[in-house]
Amino acid sequence: MHAGLYIKNAIIFLEDGKEIKGDMYLQDGKIKTIHKGPQSQEVQENVQVIDATNLTAIPGFIDGHIHGANGADTMDATEEALDQMATLLPKEGTTSFLATTITQSPENIDKALQNVANYTNKEAQAEMIGVHLEGPFVEKSKAGAQPLEYIMEPDLDRFMKWQEISGNAIRTVTMAPEHDQDGTFISTLNKNGINVSAGHTDLGYEGIKKAVEQGVGQLTHLCNAMNGIHHRDIGAVGAAFQLEDLRAELIADGVHVVPGMLQLIYDNVGSDRLILITDAMRAKGLPAGDYELGGQPVKVNEDRAVLEDGTLAGSILKMDDGARRLLGLNGATIKDVIKMASVNPAKQIGVYNRKGSITEGKDADILLVDDNFNIKYTICRGIITWEGE
Repeated sequence: MHAGLYIKNAIIFLEDGKEIKGDMYLQDGKIKTIHKGPQSQEVQENVQVIDATNLTAIPGFIDGHIHGANGADTMDATEEALDQMATLLPKEGTTSFLATTITQSPENIDKALQNVANYTNKEAQAEMIGVHLEGPFVEKSKAGAQPLEYIMEPDLDRFMKWQEISGNAIRTVTMAPEHDQDGTFISTLNKNGINVSAGHTDLGYEGIKKAVEQGVGQLTHLCNAMNGIHHRDIGAVGAAFQLEDLRAELIADGVHVVPGMLQLIYDNVGSDRLILITDAMRAKGLPAGDYELGGQPVKVNEDRAVLEDGTLAGSILKMDDGARRLLGLNGATIKDVIKMASVNPAKQIGVYNRKGSITEGKDADILLVDDNFNIKYTICRGIITWEGE
């Protein structure tokens, strides 16, 4: 039990989209009260106070697709690895995340999921809120950095075993819908509350449309490892533009998707259906050099991570950098960034009842940012976990 944290004089973006200037009281990991305007009552002596004059309070970022950071990777299958990730992420505004696997041997995936089941979130860290199972049920011709030798057909029994091993922690599955011809795998996962994301797929527009009807609700890292827009088939990217029931992950690093395409995507998909992710690998937060992803050597320089053949191998993007890039798009506002980095991911993986917005009773995952969208404070479940300069 903690005495609490009092934030005063902040511009607060509330869940209903309204913007107020006021105070917040955080206690026991939750947002206890929100008050508009200055408050006359005395704050308890043992309550920590942040004077947020000239700062804006927004909900913490949720990274629904991150393999690693700070030298660690989900596939390391150790408590220390998840701790290393969770310790670094608040610096970039990420207050919760899905630990993301990669196509690997079933035995290695078993170990990673067992580690998640055994893991206990700790105070003053980002919260690991589940797993994104990326692969191994993907299309070889669109493998990207997914190791070819471990790709397999969708297997419902194997998935159910993995879900059991993980302690029911798998919230998102990236798979290629063309390998589930009758839609049984997709529809079963959908009925069980799993966010099914089409990715590493060779489907065109009609195929994606059919998959959405079967229960696919998301595209994995839009534009990457999928078919782009062509004048005879608008592909998976065109499906994101056209299908209102489809949300799409977006790696806003300017590398996976160039700035002009980011603007085109934003103009056509919009902030209600885009989800900012990093797809980061273990080199995030570390110097350029030689690393690995899924057992494959990766070369990292100042802005990208690539396999030996030049294939992009995840990213080294930080969520706050991605958010600033999105905020710089024509027509985008802070409210739009909040949707893409907090609201939409929370809704997509079924945690919006407790995360993704600032409202009384929800988890106290809050960022205080300045006018340039620099993070001055990251608060994870009511505790200050990062203070900027």
